[in-house]
Amino acid sequence: MTATITYPSHLLSASSHLRTTATKTALRLHSPSTQGPERSPHYLKAGSSHPSVKLCGVFQKTQLNISCAINMGAGQSGDPEKINFDHLMNKARKIWDRSPQPVKSFPWKRALENFIQLILDLFVMVVKYLCVPLLAVSSLSEMSYCAHQKKLLLVPIPLLIGIIVAGVVKETALELSPLLKDAEVPWHLIVTAIVFTLIKLPGPYYPYWGRIFIPHFANGVLWRTLLFAFS
Repeated sequence: MTATITYPSHLLSASSHLRTTATKTALRLHSPSTQGPERSPHYLKAGSSHPSVKLCGVFQKTQLNISCAINMGAGQSGDPEKINFDHLMNKARKIWDRSPQPVKSFPWKRALENFIQLILDLFVMVVKYLCVPLLAVSSLSEMSYCAHQKKLLLVPIPLLIGIIVAGVVKETALELSPLLKDAEVPWHLIVTAIVFTLIKLPGPYYPYWGRIFIPHFANGVLWRTLLFAFS
């Protein structure tokens, strides 16, 4: 025997009302009017490309500013030095123009030449007085080597030959250039001293008989050259 359940009428009306409301809401949500106006493809394309256009414009502007700054820096890199040099030249020219006549007529070139000559004379004088003790010490050292090798009696032979060669070199130089007689700096003596000093320096590296004769031969030339320099 089947039992029949009877619902109240107000409950049935409420459930039907709820179904109708849910259906209307679903239709309203899926309708085109609720989703807003459709945008045209042109509008979407323009809107999507707007940020890239703006970034491209910013990049071009930055690149232009950087290139302008580089060009300005390259154009003005050498300007300060040139301006300073021109400014100094203008100042010197103005000072020279305002100088009195005795200052302008002074022989500045001759004064410069005399100053250079004075410096050279002082240099030669100092070198001459320094060479005396150096040559004496080196000569004694080489003589001690010859004494150790029991060849001290042979020392005067290369020494005398060097003295004679120094006189011959001096006379030859004066014959080739007579102006050296009146020269304030004895260039021929300086060249002779340099050449025979270079011959003397590698004395310990010569062969056995070269260590005996060559340094003393150079010493004879150098002692005679120093005598010419002081006379």
